[in-house]
Amino acid sequence: MTRKIIVIITLFVSVFSFAQKNNTSAYSFFGIGDKNNINTVEQLSMGGIGVAFNDAYHLNFSNPAAVAFLSFTNYTLAFENINMSAKDGNDKQKAGTTYLSYLAFGVPIGDKAGMSFGLLPNSSVGYSLVSSVFDNENILKEATLYNGDGGTNRVFLNFGYKAFKGFSVGLQGNYVFGKIENSIINQQEGASLATKYETRSNVKGYSLDVGFQYKTALNKKVDLNLGASFELSNTIDTEGNEYLYSVSIASFESPRDTILSVESVGYLKSPVKTSLGIGVGKEYKWFIGADYSFQNALELQGSIFNSYSKIKYDKYSKMAIGGFYIPKFNSISSYWERVTYRAGLKFEKTGLLVDAVGNGVDFTAVDDFGISFGVGLPLSQQLSNINLGFEFGKRGKTTDGLVQENYFNFRLSLSLNDKWFKKIEIF
Repeated sequence: MTRKIIVIITLFVSVFSFAQKNNTSAYSFFGIGDKNNINTVEQLSMGGIGVAFNDAYHLNFSNPAAVAFLSFTNYTLAFENINMSAKDGNDKQKAGTTYLSYLAFGVPIGDKAGMSFGLLPNSSVGYSLVSSVFDNENILKEATLYNGDGGTNRVFLNFGYKAFKGFSVGLQGNYVFGKIENSIINQQEGASLATKYETRSNVKGYSLDVGFQYKTALNKKVDLNLGASFELSNTIDTEGNEYLYSVSIASFESPRDTILSVESVGYLKSPVKTSLGIGVGKEYKWFIGADYSFQNALELQGSIFNSYSKIKYDKYSKMAIGGFYIPKFNSISSYWERVTYRAGLKFEKTGLLVDAVGNGVDFTAVDDFGISFGVGLPLSQQLSNINLGFEFGKRGKTTDGLVQENYFNFRLSLSLNDKWFKKIEIF
C-alpha cells in the first residue's frame, strides 16, 4: 500500500511541476479564460451528465454526494486532445493541443461514506490573433497581435455521507490558483517601434460545493435517481502588473522605453450555480439521464478587467442528456458484452456576450452545442477500465463579427479500482 501512495503523490507533484497549454480558442481572451468542463471522461462521453448518477467503481465530479456510493479505492487520470477549426467569415484556421486534464483519487470510508481529492483544470487561456487594417489600395496600415497563455487549476477535497438508505449528502472545498499572461502588440505604418501592452496576473480563490443524491427502486427492473448540486457564490482574486512599453520587432522582440508599469487587481464574482439531475436505469446495465444547470451573470471588476469593454456576461444555462448501456456486466464468455457504451449531447448558453463591432450595443451570445460518445473497456477480469471519449461540437457563429469554432475532442482516461481497506471477498 505504501508503494501505491508514493506513486500517487509522485503523480501529483509531477503535475504541479510543469505548465500546460490546454486551449486554442479565441474566446479564452476574456476574463480568466475559458471555463473548463469539470467532468470525468465517462461523464463527458454522456453529454456531461452526472448530477444524479453514481456507481461503486467511478468518481463523479458533478456532485460531491456521489462519492458516498464508492465501494473501491479508485484512482483516475485523463488526457485530452483538442482539435479546432475556427472561421470568421473571411478566414479559416486550425489548431490543436494535448494535455493532462485531471488527476484524482477516491476511497470509501466504511459502508456509509467516502472521500476524494484531486487536481482539475479550472480555466484556460491560449490564443494568438492578428488584426490588420488596410487602406483603400489594400496596403497594410496597421497590425495588432493578441497573445495569451496560462490559466487556473482547481485542487479539491470532497466528502460524501449516506444519511439514510438511498440518500447521500456531500461537501467539497476547492482552491483555485494559476497564472495568466496577456499581451497586445500594435505596429503602425511608418513607425520604427511598436507598442506593447502586457498584463501578468496571479489568480487565487476559494469555493465551496454542496450536493445530495437520492436513489430508489421504481420496480424490480428500473431505479430512479435524483440529484442536485450547488456551487456557492465566490470571488476569484487576481493580482499582477500592467506594462506599456515600446518594442523593436525587426528581428526579435526587444523592449525599449517603458511608458507604464503599475500594479493591478481584478475580481471575478460568481453567483450560486445550481445543477439538477434526474435519471432512470438498472445498476450495471443501463442508464438514461438529464442534467440542467443555471447561474446568474458573472461579474468582472478591477483595473485588470477594465479594458474588456467589448464583452459582458448574461445568465448561464446548460442542458445535457445522455446515458450508457452494458450488454452483460459479469459476462465470462464475451469481452465485448462487458464493454460500456456511452452517448449524449449538450446545449450550453455560456453567458458570454461579445460586441465584435465595438459600438457598445450589438452584444451577441456565444453558445455551444456538442454530441459525444465513448466506450469503457474492461482491463482483463478486473473492475478497472480504460475509457475512450469523442466529442463533436460547435461554438459561436460567423455573423456579427464573431468567430465560429468547430471542434473535435478525443479523451482517454484510466479508472483503476482496488481494495485498500477491505478484506478480499469471494463472489
